[in-house]
Amino acid sequence: MSIRPIRSADHAALLALWQRTPGICIRPEDAFEPFCAYLLRNPDLSLLSEIDGRLAGCVLVGHDGRRGYLQHLVVDQAYRGRGLAQALLVETLARLAALGVQKSHVFVLRDAPEALAFWEAQPGWGPREDIQLYSTRRVSA
Repeated sequence: MSIRPIRSADHAALLALWQRTPGICIRPEDAFEPFCAYLLRNPDLSLLSEIDGRLAGCVLVGHDGRRGYLQHLVVDQAYRGRGLAQALLVETLARLAALGVQKSHVFVLRDAPEALAFWEAQPGWGPREDIQLYSTRRVSA
C-alpha cells in the first residue's frame, strides 16, 4: 500500500468511489472546480491510498489554522479490513500536526453505521454533545 497526496486528476476516480460508498453524501462542493480549489487551499493534506496502483481509499483534509477538518474518509469495499483507514488517519493527523494543528473534527452522517463504528473505535475521538452544527449554502441572486 502507498499513500500520496490527492491531485486534481484523481477527481473522477474519487467521485466514483464516493458514489458507490454507502454513507457518503455527494454535494455540489464535491464537483471538480470546488474540489480543485479545496486542494489548492490545503496543499498535500488530502490523501489517497493505492494498492498495486489501484485506488483503495481516501480522505479529504483541510484546516483553518487551529482545527483540522476531515471528510470523505473512505476505503473501497474490496480493500476493507486491512488497516487502510487507520493508516490514512495517522498520516492525516501527522501532516496537520506538522502545521501546528492539534485538534481535528470529522463530520459523519448519522445514517452511516460503518463510519460511525469506525470513529467510535478510534482512541481519543468522540461525539460532541455540547454543540449543534448549523450549515448554509449561499444562493446566488
